[in-house]
Amino acid sequence: MVIFRDVSVVWSLFHILVLFIMLYRSRYSRRKTILITGFTMGPLIILNLAGVVIYGVGFMGKVFILTCTLPSLFVFWFVSVDKKGRFFFTFCLADTLAYWIMIVTNLLDFYFGGEQYVVMLVGRLVMFPLVEWGAVRYLRKPYLELQKSVVKGWGIFAGMTALYYMLLAVFANFPVIITQRPQELPALLLVLVLMPMTYAVIFISLYRQLLLYRRQQSERILQEQKHALEIQLENQQQIRRMKHDMKGHTVTLSGLLAAGKTQEAQEYLHDVSKEMDSLLGQFCANPYVNAIFAQYSQKFQEIQAAFHQDILVGDEELPYMDLCRILSNGLENAFDELKELDMEEREISVKMKYNRDYLVIRIKNRCRKELHVEKGTLPPSSKGGSEHGFGLHTVKESAERLGGGMLCYTEDDNFVLDVMVRVKNSNTSSAV
Repeated sequence: MVIFRDVSVVWSLFHILVLFIMLYRSRYSRRKTILITGFTMGPLIILNLAGVVIYGVGFMGKVFILTCTLPSLFVFWFVSVDKKGRFFFTFCLADTLAYWIMIVTNLLDFYFGGEQYVVMLVGRLVMFPLVEWGAVRYLRKPYLELQKSVVKGWGIFAGMTALYYMLLAVFANFPVIITQRPQELPALLLVLVLMPMTYAVIFISLYRQLLLYRRQQSERILQEQKHALEIQLENQQQIRRMKHDMKGHTVTLSGLLAAGKTQEAQEYLHDVSKEMDSLLGQFCANPYVNAIFAQYSQKFQEIQAAFHQDILVGDEELPYMDLCRILSNGLENAFDELKELDMEEREISVKMKYNRDYLVIRIKNRCRKELHVEKGTLPPSSKGGSEHGFGLHTVKESAERLGGGMLCYTEDDNFVLDVMVRVKNSNTSSAV
């Protein structure tokens, strides 16, 4: 009946991989991930199975961490897109769940199966697919979303899960296998009951973080919609004032022309044009993009910040909803940062140019000397303080939705936000 034990070991090791692959985020395609897993973990499973046959379950249980856990840890760490708390928590979670099932089925087989390994095999054949079904049905989708959206707070959960794994390994195998220490079995059973309850608390906490993240996203969207409506309302009010004033300007121009004062009429018309430009802010021909720059130009003027623009955008059709969301969040971040600087240091520049099928946006502003952001990372996001970064998640999501991307970093006491979005435009032949 030893064949039942060997089959159950292979089955268990295989499903440890299945559990982990379901829950972690690989930096490779699914096909490449499966190939890497098969080429690396297949021989490892065979070696551990050979160890069980040669040295027995008791010995391999003591060295399992060295022969299987640590090698698989290094392999998946290389493959995973996450390298810190999120990865270690997911890895320990999959290993601990599988180890929990293996210990439970070992105990059931010893006390109810007469060590014939039938109960062990049947238990593992049933329990592993059942756990995986529950993970797919209730856990996988929100957990992957949680890993993507929540960056901080994973370390303590990863440490707790690793300690549970070590506790199970030590309790079940040292100094001898638990079935040879029946007086300690009640304590192990309490640990086996406590572990799922602890995981339930962890996942409730993580799920609440996910709900909080979703609520923050909704609030950001509502704030952006409110912001866009305020801009539209302000523009409409300016247009109404201009229409009202235009009647007076028309009367004046008619009087000048009727009196034959052509030169004076031209000068007056030039002054009217300058007044309209100052009201609307003629940064570009696109009315939506222009409205964003008009508003923030006034805000930067209020804090006496030097505002430089190089905007090569015409009146062509653009995805203005996402584009305005990108610009407003990027400029708002810059505004929040510049407010914290000395007056003479407040400076910002914005460039918008086409590069083939893409519209490239660069917002560059002075920042605090202590702020340091590496390329490929996001700075801390806290609207309550002066930290640069609020809304950058929205910028990133909007850029990706438009088939582009976002990159931010600091250099020479400047914060640089580069955004590239795909646009359909016949005037995209100009190079950056």
